[in-house]
Parts: sequence; C-alpha cells; structure tokens
Amino acid sequence: MARLALLSVSDKTGLIELAKQLVEEFGFDIISSGGTAQALKTAGLPVTKVSDYTGSPEILGGRVKTLHPRIHGGILARRDLPDHVTDLEAQNIRPIDLVVVNLYPFEQTIAKPDVSLEDAIEQIDIGGPAMIRASAKNFANLTVLCNPNQYNDYLEELRKNGEALIAFRQSCSLQAFKHTASYDQAIAAYLEKQTESTSFTLTGTQIQALRYGENPHQSAAWYQTGAVSTGWAAATKLQGKELSYNNLVDLEAARSIIAEFTNDDPAATIIKHNNPCGSAMGASISEAYEKAFNADSTSAFGGIVALNRAIDPATATALTKTFLECVVAPSIDSEAQKILQAKQNLRVLVLSDLSNGAKENVKQIAGGFLVQAADDIVADPNTWQFVTEKKPTPEQLAELLFAWKICKHVKSNAIVISRDRTTLGVGAGQMNRVGSVKIALEQAGDKVNGAILASDGFFPFDDSVKTAAAAGISAIVQPGGSMRDADSIAAANELGIVMVFTGVRHFLH
Repeated sequence: MARLALLSVSDKTGLIELAKQLVEEFGFDIISSGGTAQALKTAGLPVTKVSDYTGSPEILGGRVKTLHPRIHGGILARRDLPDHVTDLEAQNIRPIDLVVVNLYPFEQTIAKPDVSLEDAIEQIDIGGPAMIRASAKNFANLTVLCNPNQYNDYLEELRKNGEALIAFRQSCSLQAFKHTASYDQAIAAYLEKQTESTSFTLTGTQIQALRYGENPHQSAAWYQTGAVSTGWAAATKLQGKELSYNNLVDLEAARSIIAEFTNDDPAATIIKHNNPCGSAMGASISEAYEKAFNADSTSAFGGIVALNRAIDPATATALTKTFLECVVAPSIDSEAQKILQAKQNLRVLVLSDLSNGAKENVKQIAGGFLVQAADDIVADPNTWQFVTEKKPTPEQLAELLFAWKICKHVKSNAIVISRDRTTLGVGAGQMNRVGSVKIALEQAGDKVNGAILASDGFFPFDDSVKTAAAAGISAIVQPGGSMRDADSIAAANELGIVMVFTGVRHFLH
C-alpha cells in the first residue's frame, strides 16, 4: 500500500514542490484540508480532502476538520503493538507516514496595530497543534514537518534511505514541540496583556549559536522572540564577519541612542563597551559622524557606529579611515557600499527601523528574574523646570536636550558634557557622581568653557555644581528631587549658571 501523507499548512511556501515530489517520485497518497487541498488540486496534484477521507464534513465554518479518529488514529498508532494494528484494521484507518502542518499566523495578526481581540482569537489554531503534537509524540512511526525549510531535508532522507531514519524523525519531533511551545507562548503573552496577570513568559527561537559570550569561556546563542522577525533579527548584514555576543550588545546600545534622534537632524553615535564615546548631530550624516569620531577618536577605535541617515559616499569614506567593528544605518547608497567593501571584516548592517526596541527589560537574578518596562519616555523640555535665576537661552535649551538624550543611555552615575550638539566628555559607571563629573571634565579639556552638563540623577550635594562651574560649564540639566536641591540651586545662582530640572531620572545599571 502507498504511504500516506497529511498536508495542512497556513504558510504554503514550498508546498506544491514538496507534494509533487511525494507523489511522483515516492508514490505517496495525499490527504489534505481547506485551502491546502484547493492549492494542491489547482496545481493538478491528486489529493483526497480530509472530509472525504473521514466521511465527516467540515463543520463550524471550518473550525473542526481534522479532529477525527481516522486522522488521529492514523497519526498516533504504534505499529509495533498488535492491538493498535487490529484497531486500525477494524476502523479502516490507514497509518499516516508524514504530517506536514504549520499554524495560523497568530503572531503576524497581533503585530498589526489595529488588531481586535476577536480577530486575534480567530487566529488561534486548534487542529494544527493537535496534529503536530500527536505526530511529534509518535516520531518512532512517522515524520512531522512544521517548517518549509525542512522539506528538502526530508526528501533527501527518502532518496538516500528509502525512508526517514529515526534520528531525523526525532530531530523533527523536537522542532515540532518547540514550534507549538513558541506558538502557545505567543498566545499566552498576548492574552496576558489583555488582562491583569501575575505571570511573565519569555521564549525564543535560536537564530544562531555564537562563538562565545562576553568572554571566550562563556557559551552563548542569539534568540529571536516571536515568529515575526523584528529588531536585529530583521537587519540585513551586507558584509563582514559573523556578529558576536558583544557586537550585538553594543549594537543595541547604539540603536537605543540613535532612536532618540530618528526624526531629528542627522545624528551619529559611536559605542565602546556599551557606553557612547562620541555622539553628535550635524548638517549632514558625514559631518555628524566626523564630529562624533573626533569627540574621542582614541576610544572610537574598534567601536560600534549607528547613524540615523543613509550611508552616503562621504560617510563611507570617513568610516574606512579607522578600525571599526560594526556600522548600522537605515539604508546605504550603492556607491557607499562599494567603498565600504574595502574593509572586508567591517560588519555593515542595514536596519530600516532603528526606533523599534524591546518593551520590557529582563534581568536574571538567583532563583528568578526581574522585569521592568523599557525606559522609552520621550524628553519634553516643555515640562522642565527652570529653577535658577538665570534662564536658558533657546540655543542652550536645545543643547541641554541633546545632552540629556545621550546621558539617558550612559551607565550610572552618568555625566555628559556637550557643545555644538557634540559630546565633549562622558563620565560613566562611577561609584560617586563627583567622580563622573571629574572624568567628563578631564576628557572635555579646554573645550569645556561655555559647555552644557547633563546628569542622569540628582545632585545630593552642591559639590558637583561647584566643580562644573569652576571648569566653565554654563548650564546644567538634571532630574532634581534631592532633599538638598536648594543647596545646588543656590550654588548655581551664586556662580551665575543655568540649572534645569527635568523631573525624570534615567538610571542605567
């Protein structure tokens, strides 16, 4: 008797080619349902509809098609058990050798901005997961394929061995269970957002194993959350070596900064060890990059660059003048791409939407993990308090906003000094705020006179204000909220500098 395959797929990529080979090369009979059966019939392939095979019509508008003993009996039967074989014969059920199923596009549906709960619920597949799980459980007797990228491998198994060997079937079983687990997680995560929930689930599909993690002795892998590729999973790497763990961490830090300037004038940032060593805005993207690079050219060596405009030939030429690990931009000019090819090891990525980041931050601790909403609040100077006698000029206010946007993404305690929309000094990750101020001032050097200073947290004492003013800082932006705010304001007034309170803190640990 011919082998029997059940084909029922939402994603019809490769379907006709697979079915054609199954029928013509290996003599399979095919049963199918709904749109899959129609697609096979239109292609001129012999197919028996599930309803004809089971003798039961599709009901409830197609909600119930494959949930039938002739289907699940054929999938779940163990051919090494005589009573199973007897039951199949008594019920006139054929054993099924191959199940090809993928699921309704739930994640694609909920990714639509205007999707309703009713529409989302309709895209929850029932029969598909039941068939996939049943087939995966019984991998000793049949093969389950849930992704078009498995089709050719299955056909090669048949060509080499006459059948799919047990190791291949078990591998497909694992992929199937991962597929249904990811699908269920996506549904649960979506429904959690519709209700008050005290649980949080996180799962992902591995994109690739990485050579190692932060250090060579640490294993690492890159996972994509959800079936729809977004963020870095949706980026196109045009050239260069494979991305490393540290590359991806720094790229995300660069993306988060450049996202602050997506709709602004041309902007560039250079990341080193998860902190910006130089960030700037300019009249052109090449000018923005040159300014960011010159802000700290020593630290920029081996850095990660993000740009909020297309890479043009002038910018590409500038990028080739030093060693960089990665460059990402929303697009790239064809001539610029040719120029960058001179740096074969430079990883060049295109990510059209640099503003799309994670909605939650997850951090593991012993015995569990912490989840917080992403710090994606948009800075609004209209809500800021001008707390000193001296008020900022429009030019100072624009500079304060620039420095504040950068400071948000520097590790705490964070200090950023800027002028002409360019970072002059960055103090990051220090145990006390005065230490960060001194580091940033030292880096800024003789350019500090008249510059702006931003602090991610309030000043608990007036010492930082006095240190900044003595160096030549003309204006300070900080959250405010300290019990000693009055002391800092008094010091600023005495020294004749501007101080602005944002009312928002941006700690980044």
